[in-house]
Amino acid sequence: MNLKTVVTFVIVGVASATLLAVFQDEFNSKDHDVAFEDLQTADSLELTLMETDGVKHLVPLDKIKGGGPPKDGIPSIDNPLFVGVDESRFMSDSDVVVGLEIDGEAKAYPLFILVWHEIVNDRVGDVPVSVTYCPLCYTSQVFERVIGDQEVEFGTSGKLYNSNLLMYDRLTESYWSQALGMAITGELSGQRLNLIPFDIITWGDWKVLHPETLVLTTVTGYVRSYATDPYGSYYTEPRIMFPVEHSDDRLHPKEIILGFHHDEVYKAFRQNDVESETIVNDFVGDAPVMLVSLFPQNARAFERTVDSEVLDFVFHDDAIFDSQTNSEWNYDGLAVSGHYDGVSLKRMALEPGFWFEWVAFHPNTLVYGDP
Repeated sequence: MNLKTVVTFVIVGVASATLLAVFQDEFNSKDHDVAFEDLQTADSLELTLMETDGVKHLVPLDKIKGGGPPKDGIPSIDNPLFVGVDESRFMSDSDVVVGLEIDGEAKAYPLFILVWHEIVNDRVGDVPVSVTYCPLCYTSQVFERVIGDQEVEFGTSGKLYNSNLLMYDRLTESYWSQALGMAITGELSGQRLNLIPFDIITWGDWKVLHPETLVLTTVTGYVRSYATDPYGSYYTEPRIMFPVEHSDDRLHPKEIILGFHHDEVYKAFRQNDVESETIVNDFVGDAPVMLVSLFPQNARAFERTVDSEVLDFVFHDDAIFDSQTNSEWNYDGLAVSGHYDGVSLKRMALEPGFWFEWVAFHPNTLVYGDP
C-alpha cells in the first residue's frame, strides 16, 4: 500500500477500539492507496479519515456489503400520509409502532410498514426527522435530518455494515450508519446526526398515552404486502444473515437490549430486565440515569439529576416517586406533585435493538446486571 501521508491519531473509549481495529485492517491491506487527515467527531474522538480512490471513508470499503436490493430498492417514504385514531381501522392494538412526540404533536409509525421501507422522511412538531428501522437488527432510530443548517432527506443505499442499515443522504450521497448515527463514507464522513428520543410501543398503549396521535397509513404510493412480514421467523432464530465484526455470547444474539453511551462508556440493558424491575436507577459512566417501563416492549430513560442532586426513583401504588422528596413523577418525566412539582427530567435517547448488533459496534460494552 502506498501511503501518501500519515498523521498520528489517538482514539479514546470503547467504541473507538472497533474503529482502531478497522484502521489497522486497512493498513494491512495492499489493495488501496490511502491518504490520512485528522478528524474530530461529535464525541470528541480524534479519528483518522481515510481516502481510497478519491472516496473518503471511516471503515474499510470491503466491509460494506450488499444487502440484496439496489439503491432505493427499498423505497423510503418521503410524502407520508397520516390519519387519526378514529380512522385507524387498519391497525390492531398489538401492532408495534415507533411513537414520536415533539412539541405536542404525536405520530406513530407502524413497524409493519417500516419493514418494507426502513426510512420515513417527515416533520413532527416542525422538526424535520427521519424515522428509521433496520429489520435485520431490530434497531429503530429517529434522527433530526439536518446537516449543518441544511435540511436533507435520507434513502436506503442497499448496503450494510455490520448487518446494519446504511442510509445515504440525498445532498452528498454519503453513506450513514444507522447504528452509529454517523456518515462512514463520502464527503460527510465523520459527521453525526442528532438523536431524538422515541418509543417502541404497541399501538394500543401509544393511544393511551397520546389519544390525539396520528398514525402513518399504508397509502404510501407503493404496492406492498403490509399484512405480511418478509423476514418471517428471522427475529427469533439465532442465525445472523450478514457478517459482523465481533460477537459475544453473554446474551442471546437476538436478545432485545437498550443501548446507552455517555462519555465513551457503553452499556446495554436487557429490555426484559427493565420491564421486570419497572424502574432501574443506574450510572452510565458518571451519568446518573433512570430507566422506566410502564408498558410491555417499551422503556424510557431520563437523567436523574435535579439541582445537582442525584435522585433515586421507586415505583409503588402504580406511580413513580423519588426517594429524596417523595415527589410524584409521570411517564414524561414531569413532577406532578410534591417538592419538585413542575420540574421536568431530561429525557435521554435509547438505542434499542438486538444484542448482536450492539456488541458488533461496541465490543467492550458493559451489560447491566453483570458483575
